[in-house]
Amino acid sequence: MAWLWVLGGFLSGLALGTKFHGEDWLGGYTSHRRRLYRLGHISFFGLGMVNFMFFLTAHLLPLAGPRIMIASLAFILGAASMPVCCVLMAHWPRLRVIFAIPILSLVTGAVITLMEVV
Repeated sequence: MAWLWVLGGFLSGLALGTKFHGEDWLGGYTSHRRRLYRLGHISFFGLGMVNFMFFLTAHLLPLAGPRIMIASLAFILGAASMPVCCVLMAHWPRLRVIFAIPILSLVTGAVITLMEVV
């Protein structure tokens, strides 16, 4: 998941980079829509690294069991849903409640991992 999401960051950057020079693209640099597209793009890198850190933590300590599996799935769900939520909300701002999906998933993964490490 980690390396796939880093690749997703590169590819989404490539896609966004073909249009970023346009002053009014997605409503201009400070527009809500453009900010959410940028957040979705950078979330690929950030959440790819979070998944990589989780992998290293789980394997180097070593951690195993059902709670670690839940944490792993929570980090994957958070990473997978964040860019999707960003793009959806960029076009339909009323959908901001869907940000609960990636946020709660990532918080769940982090809390479980921290509890297991401690």
